[in-house]
Amino acid sequence: MEQNIEIEKIVLQDDGTFPNSHYPVLLYKGVLDIPMLFPAIYVKHLFEKNSWSNSWDAGVFEYHHYHSITHEVLGIYKGRTKLQLGGSKGPQIFVEKGDVLIIPAGVAHKNLGAENSVGVIGAYPYGRNYDMNYGKASERPGTDKNISKVPLPATDPIGLPDGLTKFWK
Repeated sequence: MEQNIEIEKIVLQDDGTFPNSHYPVLLYKGVLDIPMLFPAIYVKHLFEKNSWSNSWDAGVFEYHHYHSITHEVLGIYKGRTKLQLGGSKGPQIFVEKGDVLIIPAGVAHKNLGAENSVGVIGAYPYGRNYDMNYGKASERPGTDKNISKVPLPATDPIGLPDGLTKFWK
């Protein structure tokens, strides 16, 4: 990992459709030193070492979705794309190989490119299960109740002492 880590904090409000979160989305630019061989395994093991597991290896869906029972980390091990956060009027961010995106429970996210334009390892604190929500009116207030019960992770997914645990209190 690089020593000088750029952390972008993205604050999103409830837009009436997506609950989003009072915790900021955290984007760590270029933090992963991706090896040529077995890049996905490298990211998966880094997350597991820091108590983020129940991982998957895929792209990012091309539709708005969010999780109400857990936070999520995305480690980009190949490619690049533009994501939209927080719903259809939310900010758009560029992610690429080497980036890590930490998404609080309730925050909508969508790939504006092709689903497999990036290779991603996704994981959850303590291997928590995840649910899928799409901004349907019938999801709330149940998802709001779920989000309020999601515990704060005790560790940053890549082990930064001045990362997630500093910004989410």
